[in-house]
Amino acid sequence: MFQLKTNFPENFLWGGATAANQLEGASDVGGKGLSVSDVYIFDENIPKEHWSDQWHMMTHRQVEEAQNPSSEKYYPKRQGIDFYHNYKEDIALFAEMGFKCYRMSLAWTRIFPNGDELEPNEEGLAFYDRVFDELNKHGIEPIVSLSHYEMPLYLVTEYGGWVNRKVIDFYVRFATTVFNRYKDKVKYWITFNEINCVKHHPYVSVGIIEENHPHIEQAKYQGAHHQFVASALAIKACKEINPEAKVGCMISYQLLVPYSCNPDDIQATVENQRTSLFFSDVQARGYYPSYTARMFAEKNVVLEIEPEDEQIMREYPVDYVSFSYYMSSAISAHPEKLEGAVGNLITGGIKNPYLPTSEWGWQVDPKGLRTALNQLYDRYQKPLFIAENGLGAVDTIEPGDIIQDDYRISYLRDHIKQIKEAISDGVDVFGYTSWGCIDMISASTNQMSKRYGYIYVDQDDRGRGTKRRIKKKSFDWYKKVIASNGEQLD
Repeated sequence: MFQLKTNFPENFLWGGATAANQLEGASDVGGKGLSVSDVYIFDENIPKEHWSDQWHMMTHRQVEEAQNPSSEKYYPKRQGIDFYHNYKEDIALFAEMGFKCYRMSLAWTRIFPNGDELEPNEEGLAFYDRVFDELNKHGIEPIVSLSHYEMPLYLVTEYGGWVNRKVIDFYVRFATTVFNRYKDKVKYWITFNEINCVKHHPYVSVGIIEENHPHIEQAKYQGAHHQFVASALAIKACKEINPEAKVGCMISYQLLVPYSCNPDDIQATVENQRTSLFFSDVQARGYYPSYTARMFAEKNVVLEIEPEDEQIMREYPVDYVSFSYYMSSAISAHPEKLEGAVGNLITGGIKNPYLPTSEWGWQVDPKGLRTALNQLYDRYQKPLFIAENGLGAVDTIEPGDIIQDDYRISYLRDHIKQIKEAISDGVDVFGYTSWGCIDMISASTNQMSKRYGYIYVDQDDRGRGTKRRIKKKSFDWYKKVIASNGEQLD
């Protein structure tokens, strides 16, 4: 009756993850429109500690300038690494590593450039046909995010983003279009990337320009509610088109632990964790959790909910829960008295004295991944998928195109070991895609030099370089990991 699992499942999906806005480039090709991510600039004259400031808040002035064709600022995500013209070469490299799957996203603006069109852009649809066909040729399963920080900018400037209920219909039209088009090519879908990140960067998550919303919490959660409804409607459409397809949600999961055994720290941790897991609670269970009433009362949030919303959410929860995991964070009820972990992406939190820190100030906690897997599986009893995990670092090319990224191998090895431990704990986890399997533009800082990949791309922070692809030491290491189904980690 009880069988201890000590190995990765035979059909475990090993692979890597990317986002269209960070690698495709070709922003002026094939009828593509501007997305929310195409507004971000990189400027080396800005102090490094402020490079990610725009990630958290965007202004009208920045959006207007980004739409000016004569702007002299550098918008790195419009260039990416030109995957658009190099996808065959890049996918061949993924296949050489033995990828079983590839987690990617669609650029909504390639298919509906403004977002509110009645008919899709055939050039955009045809491009993804070619990508999926190339993946299929190499036996790689696509896992596709519908919206990964890529909503059309027009839906922000003309409709006000996801706060406007009309955006639900635009999203469902987009989703239904791609479900019909790729029903025989894609089995796994994710409705929204890191949906809980609206708490920290509402512009790129739900298209909110904060200057328009003096009650920002109200706007965030109204936008999130519309995404919950849109996700459920998309799942309904997907199941009608292909009943065998699987549709998941995705959150950014920064494991939270109490800084001390002080009861105040423990309670603060519970409250912070609920704020993060609220989003997967709704999508996995199909209804708002019991703690919502107090949380909204304390934030002075009153949602506008249509009568049919709760029914559609309840009828169409997600099939699986996916998440990104990079770090953990210690929580204190009195953070002002302690040293902060300033590099930690979402919650910030308190510096944990037991953990090392990356070049970008992220606290590295491999064992936290095992804890996260157990927490999420205990909570939802749904299959889990690790959609992102990786180490951003500066890589150096030695003579002979040698890149000794042992630090990356060490990071990934330690995390993969903990996945295996979680499987022995009884967790149903069916796949792992490390973030940034090929170097691309950083989501938060818009740098190229913050690299995650097994494949180096010859390009600097200003987009200069040959874009030549070079295998790192981690390339061959990950190839062995996959070939051995996670048994050979040294």
